[in-house]
Amino acid sequence: MFKEVTITTKKRTEFINITNHIKKFIQDHEIKDSIVYIFVPHTTAGVTINENADPAVPADMEMGLNKIAPLDDNYLHLEGNSAAHIKTSLIGTHQVIIIENGNLKLGVWQGVFFAEFDGPRTRKFFIKSMGQV
Repeated sequence: MFKEVTITTKKRTEFINITNHIKKFIQDHEIKDSIVYIFVPHTTAGVTINENADPAVPADMEMGLNKIAPLDDNYLHLEGNSAAHIKTSLIGTHQVIIIENGNLKLGVWQGVFFAEFDGPRTRKFFIKSMGQV
């Protein structure tokens, strides 16, 4: 089973909780025990799992990533989005999550976030279930 999801980001850097998209995919396909693979096919956006209870966490992640890869740091890449490429490499473009009894096996505080680093843009991500249904 496979699904392509299109989302629109509104800011240059933004963490969008996509956990419900994944839960709906599992529910719609009646997946009980499997794994789900989430992939972002962009070089300036990624996907991460982190705390979804406190909205300060994504803001702190953005602040920390900006310290590692500031927007303007005499990069050679002419498009002006080198920091976004670096952040995407640090965050990654995929996640694998276990599904057991029809539920994502995430921790109590965890959520799945689409990480935009070069927005605003129209983006997509893929969800694929592999293994038993």
